Amino acid sequence: LPSPPLPSSMHLIQVDSVQRWMEDLKLMTDCECMCILQSKPISIEKDEQNELILSSQYSTCDNLQLLLKRAWIISTELTRIAQKLEKNRWQRVHSMTVRVNCHVRSMVNEYNSFTRSSSEEMHQLEKLLIDKCSEFTAFTERCLQTEDEEILKSMKSCVNETLATVAQYFGQLIELVLTHEAQNLLRKIELSDSLYITELAISSLFSLAQEGAHLCRIIAKEGGVVALFKICRQDCFRCLYPQTLRTLASICCVEEGMHQLEKVDGILCLADILTDNSHSEATHAEAAAVIAQITSPHLTFTQHLSSFLENMEEIVTALVKLCQEASSGEVFLLASAALANITFFDTMACEILLQLNAMKILLAACSDKHIVDTPYSRDQVVTILANMSVLDQCASEIIQGNGVQLLMEMLFEKSSSGNPAEVAACERVQQKSAVTLARLSRDPEVADAAVKLSCIPRLIKLCRSPTERNNSDSVLVACLAALRRLAVMSPGGLEDSDFQQLVKPRLVDSFLLCTNMEESFV
Repeated sequence: LPSPPLPSSMHLIQVDSVQRWMEDLKLMTDCECMCILQSKPISIEKDEQNELILSSQYSTCDNLQLLLKRAWIISTELTRIAQKLEKNRWQRVHSMTVRVNCHVRSMVNEYNSFTRSSSEEMHQLEKLLIDKCSEFTAFTERCLQTEDEEILKSMKSCVNETLATVAQYFGQLIELVLTHEAQNLLRKIELSDSLYITELAISSLFSLAQEGAHLCRIIAKEGGVVALFKICRQDCFRCLYPQTLRTLASICCVEEGMHQLEKVDGILCLADILTDNSHSEATHAEAAAVIAQITSPHLTFTQHLSSFLENMEEIVTALVKLCQEASSGEVFLLASAALANITFFDTMACEILLQLNAMKILLAACSDKHIVDTPYSRDQVVTILANMSVLDQCASEIIQGNGVQLLMEMLFEKSSSGNPAEVAACERVQQKSAVTLARLSRDPEVADAAVKLSCIPRLIKLCRSPTERNNSDSVLVACLAALRRLAVMSPGGLEDSDFQQLVKPRLVDSFLLCTNMEESFV
């Protein structure tokens, strides 16, 4: 029942199409200017800024964003060229090749206008790429002038090969540029004792990390995790801890980041921050976010968890306290997400939670709509309850905290916005609440409370009505399991038709019956 990673910032490709067009328009028009001018700068003075270069008006962070956007356009164009080439659309192939040629030259000019420390290797790659793009454009122009199908067929493999080389050089150049920029930012973080410069560098690093896993790997390989934990160990940078920890959470989504975290005893540092009451709530919340990231059940690499177990009790204690004292829904979400993930990989965590009266604290938080205010928060709470429900002592805690009533309410979880992420969170809440009921109903007292609260009719409706469960198979299976457990404890609560169809057959047969109900309404 893993909870998915917390929602992250949108990447370039996931924005509104009109907004994307508006942002790209200035790059495209610049490209057309470059076509006319044959990519030659207007200025002949080296020290003068070329007015056609868009990046001159931006900061370093904006320059990097502009570079990434230009790179995204080039990458998309190269993919489209390959598609058109497959269909022998030579006119389109040539025009797109000219456009890529111009975009590449623009990108190189823009980058060189704001960087002052390009390496010789980078200059060589830039020249190789520009030369190969020119060759590519000339090649496709020759293809355009040839009508002989046999000659075109023989030229096509050469065009494909040139396209592959352009893509290779382009990929290598972008990798080198991003590595270079990551190194520059990390050098500033390492060497600067100025709060302002360090804050700007960390902010730029965070923006880079938001561009995806590949950027996070580059930052981690260049020592980003080490540099950021160094900041978190210096009192003079305390005001930057939240921002620094947020950046760490982004970078630690990749294995390279986790390796670095292990090398610098990062978990011990996080434990120290969480247990230090002199830190702000914002710092504690961001430390909880890093814990949530590195304990995610979705990660396939777990070598760091051995050192986590050594500090688990104090980390869990601090997170429960953070849940109890959270002043906002966001802080509660981060702390509860960390606790939810921790309960997956060691049952000892569930035992510690029981000793800390975590069940009572979480159930009380759910009654405060300002704190547990979204399906995402309820997803974290019910994940913890589901994982704790394997312990026998959990049943009495649930009864005392009016937890069965909460689980019943969670069976009615519905998205108010229709947002796909929120709908998925609602499905997980329904599924996990049914699972928790099924596990806890082995205790007669819990089963009796569930029957009195009319859980059985609700479970039957979720099984029989696909729209109630948003057509989710996982919710259906969980509800069938819970219904069968309650039917054993209270056989009189079901009508004969429900018993014959939903309880008596094998689970797989009841499942198929319920999924076929959906087809009969179509």
